[in-house]
Amino acid sequence: MKSKLTAVALATVVVAGTAAAAVPASAATAKAAPTRCHTADLKAGFATGEDAKPEMDQTKKQTQAFIWFTNQSKRTCTLSGFAGVDMIGAQKTDSTWSLLRSAKKPQKIVLEHGDTVDFSINLLPVAKSTPQKQKFVPAKFLVTPPNETKHFTLKWPFGGQILKQDGATHPGTYVNPVGL
Repeated sequence: MKSKLTAVALATVVVAGTAAAAVPASAATAKAAPTRCHTADLKAGFATGEDAKPEMDQTKKQTQAFIWFTNQSKRTCTLSGFAGVDMIGAQKTDSTWSLLRSAKKPQKIVLEHGDTVDFSINLLPVAKSTPQKQKFVPAKFLVTPPNETKHFTLKWPFGGQILKQDGATHPGTYVNPVGL
């Protein structure tokens, strides 16, 4: 008789142990945090509205161009950090210029389906009279979303020229974080 009671007591402990390890109902209904956006989740382009166009005709100060990312996936995702931006020049003397990052601190941006966020590029335009070897004429931008390896190829729509500082440690042309 002792062996039957021991078996019943042991079965009760095993069942009780299993019940204690079960996930509470409230935790099962909680949503998982969104994961980062991948290049395939996004569309990208230059902001071209009147208030978003860089002032490429003025040459006395920096101006800004804006590039946007729109979440075209059906899921919510996040972006945080700096986009990689490589400018490809239109002149034979222009090579590819990988833009440096600003000192601004990135924030995490949550994008629902259809949401758009942008980032700015500070540009230092130069006069047409500037010697050819000192100017960079943008043709295309290779834009890689933060933490990704695949890029978008965007045609530069604004014309103008930028002071060529592709070897400078603190150039007047640089990238700001997404969302700032």
